[in-house]
Amino acid sequence: QVTLVESGGGSVQSGGSLKLSCVASRITLSSHCMGWFRQRPGKEREGIAVIDGDGSTKYAASVKGRYTISQDIAKKTLYLQMDLLKPEDTAMYYCAADIRGYDGGYLPCAEERTPNYYYRGQGTQVTVSS
Repeated sequence: QVTLVESGGGSVQSGGSLKLSCVASRITLSSHCMGWFRQRPGKEREGIAVIDGDGSTKYAASVKGRYTISQDIAKKTLYLQMDLLKPEDTAMYYCAADIRGYDGGYLPCAEERTPNYYYRGQGTQVTVSS
């Protein structure tokens, strides 16, 4: 059974930083799209970042330039470095994974699809105060 376990959430002031981690088990990161999505209070789930086995990354416009997604394939761990945090970044953050599509070659991963990925963690809360 595949499991994804997030950690690293917490409370921080505006302008601060947090780094989230997601430890995966029974999954090969290099053959999956790995990503993060969030759900802000009263809002729909938002895909914010994705990384593929080649290390290519994509970000939502709302976090581009402030967030950095990375992974350590050997440790089966996905990361999300969040800098210059804003109060509107307050949300539950989820790690997600899905098998990467293939059609004669691997298809690109898309951050907007992360909320619909097959595998998802339980989430970690991030609260940013002004």
